[in-house]
This record gives sequence, C-alpha cells and structure tokens, in this order.
Amino acid sequence: MKKVLGRSITVAVIVLLGYSCASTNSSSTAIKRDYKAITSSTNKKKTEKIVQSVVENAQKALGAPYKYGGTSPKGFDCSGLIITLFKQQDIILPHNSIQLSKTGIVLNAKKDKVNKGDLVFFSNNKNKTIDHVGIVIDSSDEEIKFIHASTSKGVIVSSTKEPYYKKSFVQANRLL
Repeated sequence: MKKVLGRSITVAVIVLLGYSCASTNSSSTAIKRDYKAITSSTNKKKTEKIVQSVVENAQKALGAPYKYGGTSPKGFDCSGLIITLFKQQDIILPHNSIQLSKTGIVLNAKKDKVNKGDLVFFSNNKNKTIDHVGIVIDSSDEEIKFIHASTSKGVIVSSTKEPYYKKSFVQANRLL
C-alpha cells in the first residue's frame, strides 16, 4: 500500500511540474469558446484605453509572488497573471499558456511591430512547446520588455535581450 501511494504521489508531482504555466483552471476553461474569435470590435481609442489599463494593472502586480494556478495578488502563475489582467477588462481567456498562444493574431516578430499589450510566448524545451507567457510593456527593433510571473522571482519585468528569453522566445500574439 505504501509503495502504491508513494508512486501515486511521485506521478502527481511529475505531472504538476511538467505542466508549469500550462495550467488549466476549470472556471475559465469549462465553457468551450473559440478564443481566436477575440478581436476588438471597438474603435481604436477604446482599444488603446483597454491596452493601457491592462499594462497599468500588470505594473501594479509587480512583486506579487509566484503561485502555481494563482490568479490574485497573493500569487500568480504566468497564464494566471495574463487571464486576470484581461478579465479585469471583461475579456475571458484560457488559463493555459498553450491555449493562450492560439488566441488572437500570431505576429511575425521580424516583420510586425510588437506593441505594448501584446503577449509573448516562450519555450524551455527542445520541441518548442510553449510553456510560458508574458505581456509586452515596451518594444523596439532590438528588444521586447515584458511582465510575467517567474517561478523563482514572482511577477517581474524581463527582456528578450536576456540570454534565457532570447533563446526561448517562440512567438508574439496580438489580442486587441
């Protein structure tokens, strides 16, 4: 019995660690939606106001601790931070970095300007499966600065100039 229980716990820990920021939250994914359909049907000024509010709220979250599955200032995981920021604007998104990467318009970061409020996605595995997401707060031709929930440091600002993020960058998406 102890051996079976020990294996079950080991398997559970491996599964939890393997999914990191690819967590799911039944409250945000229970209703099937075509998340790609999220586009701005509002005017440009209103869209800019929403983006500004999302970015300001992301900046207010700086310093919050990391918490797997977290969606509050008491603790966020990477996708939990993103869904919370957009939920504050009545935009419901999936609590999963892979599903988030299929939301909105995928940008060609070499051709398209990545803007404030766009999402950036990363992979730290060889098959480039997305496992991390952040929100852009500033960008230039050489660098993208973004806010994200780091497992070791909580909610912080990072840059694609940092070797880790430069190497693991996969794509950027525009939701609005």
